Order: sequence, then structure tokens, then C-alpha cells
Amino acid sequence: MSDSTSRTAQLSEIGVSIWLDDLSRERIVSGGLAQLIADRNVVGITTNPTIFASALAKGQNYDAHVAELAAAGVGVSEAVFDIITHDVASASDVFRPVYDATNGVDGRVSIEVEPGLAHDTAGTIAQAEQLWNDVDRPNAMIKIPATVEGLEAITETIAKGISVNVTLIFSLERHRQVIDAYLAGLEKAQAAGHDLSKIHSVASFFVSRVDTEIDKRLEAVGTDEARALKSKAGVANAQLAYQLFEKEFATDRAKALLSAGANLQRPLWASTGVKDPSLPDTLYVTELAVAGVVNTMPEKTLEATYDHAPLHGDAVTGSYAEAQKVLDDLAAVGVDYDDVTATLEREGVEKFIVSWNELLDTVTAALEAAK
Repeated sequence: MSDSTSRTAQLSEIGVSIWLDDLSRERIVSGGLAQLIADRNVVGITTNPTIFASALAKGQNYDAHVAELAAAGVGVSEAVFDIITHDVASASDVFRPVYDATNGVDGRVSIEVEPGLAHDTAGTIAQAEQLWNDVDRPNAMIKIPATVEGLEAITETIAKGISVNVTLIFSLERHRQVIDAYLAGLEKAQAAGHDLSKIHSVASFFVSRVDTEIDKRLEAVGTDEARALKSKAGVANAQLAYQLFEKEFATDRAKALLSAGANLQRPLWASTGVKDPSLPDTLYVTELAVAGVVNTMPEKTLEATYDHAPLHGDAVTGSYAEAQKVLDDLAAVGVDYDDVTATLEREGVEKFIVSWNELLDTVTAALEAAK
């Protein structure tokens, strides 16, 4: 079992659920995933098309499965979904004891709808239900991007009693709309007779990508005032997202659903690997530690956290005035927040489409080679 004095144990004590932002069949079959649960306080997993593209490109553990699919004459898209739903179902089984112990809050494994559906509401709803049924595990979560078209899909998927991880949230306004979409879904689910206590959701708010984009713009401005704001926006934006979460779930509307057994839609800090080597490698862990959130980390960040994260308790709830000042100061030097977040959402979808196409290419080549 994990050392109760380890930094990952201390982070868990603060109330942060540590999820791993990575999955491969090798992790599952080697026992490495179970080891991270035991030794690193990992209580969930997130995946995305980039993660699967990487896993399939370098893993021999998929060869037998691919050969079986090739022999059956399965098409490439169907093969991709067969492979990734198999991994997510297997990982869900590994995490099942965590799911049971936390009454469904943790022990979650997320699987993403095809990124090409990001602007297709009906297509997203249909595929979310298909993935939920194919994985067939209560501790799965379906990832839906927080595009404008995704908002209705979130509501309708929640309404069916399916747990949702809302991904690619960059702006505070979009986070507010995501919470609204979740509450609307719960209201529909309640009207349809679903047990609200079984429906869970997280809102994945991206952090380091915000700093990368804004820091680039601050460099272009080039003044001392602009440079003094570097690497502050990502944390400030996320701290204000937590404030928004507190406010939106304190409304009468939310309270009525919570009293009927509904769960909070927890903020999830995504993109928490530090991109700028001049920054502390656990910055987005230490400065966003607060009760009731998820931090999904690449393994490098997880290991850095375990080894040396300088935790100082709740770093968020007292930070709102200072965080708002960072955003105000960014506007004052000419950084357009709305343009930044719109750019990041667009690029986020595009990057996942590129990864999805790489995944299709990898599986196409593997199917051909297996014939």
C-alpha cells in the first residue's frame, strides 16, 4: 500500500482525486496500473485519442487482438473502437474496487467520443450511448468536448443516466454553460425516473495550454508589465473556475437536485504537465490543490508529485481576488481572453482529430500486416 506520508497521499488528504492521464494495454497486463493504485494513490484514468495513438504505435500487446480483427475482416473504424473499448473495460475492472469503495465517485475510466463529432450534436449523443453500452462498466465515463454543439449532447447523455467527463474547457463562461448543461441533464434524468446518485460528471478545465498561449502573446507585447504576467494565467483561470463551481452548485436549482441525490460535477484539472521547463514541474498540482477536485496527471507529473511536490494545503479558496487581478492585468496589457480561449478550443479539437487519424493509420497498417 502507499506510504501514508507520501506527497500523493497528502494530496489525497487535501481532497484531490489523483487520476492518471494515460492508458495502454501494457499498463493493464503488466500489473503496472494496479501498482499505481497501490503505490501512488491513483484513483482514476483519463484517455484521449493522442494517448491511444501513442499506445498502439509502440505496443506489441495489441498484436494478437489486431490479428483476430484482421481475420474477422473487421473495418478500421470498428477495429479502433473494439481495441479502445476493450482497454477501457479492462482498466475499469482494475479500478472497480476503488469505484466500490468511493461509492462511484472515483475508480473512473474515461473514453472519448470520436473528435470529428465535436460539432455534431446528434452524432455525439449516439456515439456516447454506443460507447457506454460497448464498455458496459458502471465506472466508465464518456468524454464529450465542451464545444457549443457539445453542450446539448452533454445534457442529453446525462439525461440517459450516462456519466460524462466534459473535456476541452478553457473559459469561465464555457465552464458555466457546462454546469448548466449538467444540471439540465439531471433534471431530465430525474423526470425520466433515473437514480440521480448513479450519475457522475467531471468538468475538465485545461490549465497549461492556457499559459502556453497567453505567454506567447505576452512575449509579443514585450513590455515589462506583460512579461511580469507570464505563467500566471493558467492557475488564475482554474482558481476562478473553482469559485464558479462553488457558486453554481450553491443555487436553489442545484441544491434541489443535490437533495434528490445528485452528485456535484467536480472540476477536473487537465493539461497539468508543465510545458515551460523554467517552471516548477508540479506547479499545476501544488497551486490547484483544493478539496473536491480531480487532477489528471501524465505519469511524469505524477512521479514528480510523489517525489517532491511542495504541498501547502488548500491553494485555491483564498485566491479569487488575486486570480481575478491576473485576468484584469492581462486585459490591461492587451491580451484578449475570449480570443485565447476560442483559439485553444479550436486547436484542441484539431489536435485530437490529427491524433485520431494517426490512430486510424496505425490500425490500418496493423490490420494489413496481420493479413
